[in-house]
Amino acid sequence: MIDLKGGPMARIVQLEKNVFVASQLTEADFAEIAARGIRSVVNNRPDGEADDQLHSAQAEAAARRHGLAFHHAPVTNYDVTEDAPVDTQTRLIADLPGPILFYCRTGNRSSILWAQASAARLGAETVLDRAAAAGFDLAELREFIDDRAGALAA
Repeated sequence: MIDLKGGPMARIVQLEKNVFVASQLTEADFAEIAARGIRSVVNNRPDGEADDQLHSAQAEAAARRHGLAFHHAPVTNYDVTEDAPVDTQTRLIADLPGPILFYCRTGNRSSILWAQASAARLGAETVLDRAAAAGFDLAELREFIDDRAGALAA
């Protein structure tokens, strides 16, 4: 995994060739993200989770100023294993110009969505291993990831 952390910027880690996840971004992060070759940014965090978080409209304006595609796909922690957000994440990975950066408060929620969205394509073991190598222990979600990979008997 490549860790693109440098200076005060949000922690960004690579999960696959064209997919990165990050903790909460600030407006200042978008220039560096664009400079590092990322082409799309997806905010998985609902607005208003914390008083100090960057609102999605501000994030979108910052992304567009730096030539980045932006999509707001908010998911609460309680809904992270539901079909709709996982299907949205799958579609965004397939449709947005890459590399793509998904972010939330810590990167964990985005990594959980990525693991489920990518399990059928990459395999449950691969997504669990890559998430772990990036610092996200998704072992508690093994059942959901196996299910998305088609590994569970019907």
